[in-house]
Amino acid sequence: MRDIFARRKSDDESTDRSDETRADGGVARAGREKPGVVGRTRRALDRRFGEDFVESAPFWFPAFLLMALFVYGAILWNLVISLTDYEGFGLAGPDYSNLDFEMYVRAFNDSNVINASINTFVLVIGFTLTTLVVGLLLALLVDRGIRFENTFRTIYLLPMSLSFVVTAQFWLWMYNYDNGVVNIVLGTIGLGPIDWLGNQSIVLWAVIFALTWQFSGYAMVVYLAGLRAIPDDNYEAAMVDGASTVKMYWRVIIPQLKGATISASVVLMVFALKAFDFLYALVSGYRPPAGTDILATLMVREAYQNTNWAYGSTIAIILFVMALLIIGPYLIYQFRRDNL
Repeated sequence: MRDIFARRKSDDESTDRSDETRADGGVARAGREKPGVVGRTRRALDRRFGEDFVESAPFWFPAFLLMALFVYGAILWNLVISLTDYEGFGLAGPDYSNLDFEMYVRAFNDSNVINASINTFVLVIGFTLTTLVVGLLLALLVDRGIRFENTFRTIYLLPMSLSFVVTAQFWLWMYNYDNGVVNIVLGTIGLGPIDWLGNQSIVLWAVIFALTWQFSGYAMVVYLAGLRAIPDDNYEAAMVDGASTVKMYWRVIIPQLKGATISASVVLMVFALKAFDFLYALVSGYRPPAGTDILATLMVREAYQNTNWAYGSTIAIILFVMALLIIGPYLIYQFRRDNL
């Protein structure tokens, strides 16, 4: 009997040392050390780009060419334009023989760009945090099993189906100084009418509130999906340990919503960066009131109203870099989790 166990142990060891077949058809040595970052990256690429890469080329390659031309090509050309002194159509074309960073030096010393950058940062952070908090609270309420759950979920998500222009027109009427619903309601409790869109100290927060109204339903759906994915055993274990409802959600449930928070945050921040059409429709023009000028509105005003395309392209590149700083870490995070 001892010989049988010894033979089985020897067979197991030989199996551990034997070659293992990878998913892509290659052979990996089981006895070698675990690969480092380069090795893991190479294996991930091998797994993603195998024989199917060539076989599927007729399906993805035409779309790739169109995207390379009209998206990445346009971004590259915009970068080149920002290195010139091009002023727009109808004049002499851009001089590509003398490229420099003069427009970037001008932008970093321009008070309008600095103020627009600060407003953009406040809008992105304030809008994202507010929307996440409201969405989480709504998701927790809906997850409690209330009646007409599907109806409430549809009502909360409905504003996201509206475009920025429609939402802006809706809140333009709501914020009206004389006949707006917001001021009428405030007047009934003696707070008086407030110039929401004309007061520099509160206009940006009025914009954040309107955007939160539109996107809180999206955050609710993301968090609700995360809550439904948590096993019931976690709730039962917390209740057995005597945790109250507040402590159960704060210490057990909410920490498990990290993935939902990251995903929703990236989407919300990108939407905040591209809120030009919302501000344009809300404040009626290229030049919004003081306190609401963001990089997107400043970029369009410099390019189309002031016909300074090189300067507008420079602001666009700054805005593009901000978007990369948001999306880049998220893509790296998802790639390391093998979700890409």
